[in-house]
Amino acid sequence: MDILVFFGKVGPVIWPLLFFSVLCLSVILERLWFWLRILTQEKETVDRVLDAAHSNWAVAAEIARRATDQPIGRFLYAPLRQPKSSPELFRLALESAAEYELAQMRRGEKILELVIAVAPLLGLFGTVWGLIRSLESIRIGDLGTESTAGVTTGIGEALYATATGLVIAIFSLIFYRLFQALVVNQVKVFRKAGNDLEMLYLQASPDLSKTVDGSIPPVFVQESPQTTNLSSKKDKNKFSELPPPPPPPINSDL
Repeated sequence: MDILVFFGKVGPVIWPLLFFSVLCLSVILERLWFWLRILTQEKETVDRVLDAAHSNWAVAAEIARRATDQPIGRFLYAPLRQPKSSPELFRLALESAAEYELAQMRRGEKILELVIAVAPLLGLFGTVWGLIRSLESIRIGDLGTESTAGVTTGIGEALYATATGLVIAIFSLIFYRLFQALVVNQVKVFRKAGNDLEMLYLQASPDLSKTVDGSIPPVFVQESPQTTNLSSKKDKNKFSELPPPPPPPINSDL
């Protein structure tokens, strides 16, 4: 079937449907290229950063910095680039980086949702519009004659609009679900990589300000000899100023 003939059968709604189909196709191609680069490189990046973190954190930070063109590289480099770090700051950097990267991975989903919702409605509108035009051309005197054959043909052609809208919506829905599944898988990858990196950080810099049972260790203050002498002198002077004890009572019988 000639493309122009097909456009004529669909009707005027072919132009918004064509716009949505081009928009959907551009988003799908961009997301496919994006996910192809991620899935082929992120496992190697995670393994290299974690292996380097076992022995040298500076090397691990440099490896993560070189991989900042990938979401997993930016995620791992976020806590390692902090000038001063603590367990709380380390975890906060991981969480904020994960939220940002996962939000970027969902880019384009709103466009696909729009196409999935609007394309079938446009197709249905085109069909209804074609039916109205076909039924308006029917005359009571033409019923049962050959002149009504064009009406049935017009009704059949009007259904092309609904079919076109459904095809665009189904095509968009397939890739929309695929991209959602990939995002869910990335959540697992980010969580595992972040937990492994955080455990290595806690093992490399333990908090010695607390004992094993979590209590704060006692603070011992060593007194200087001068302080000891002053305190002893003070005590000595204190007791030397006391009055002498009274003499024992004298027995009158003696």
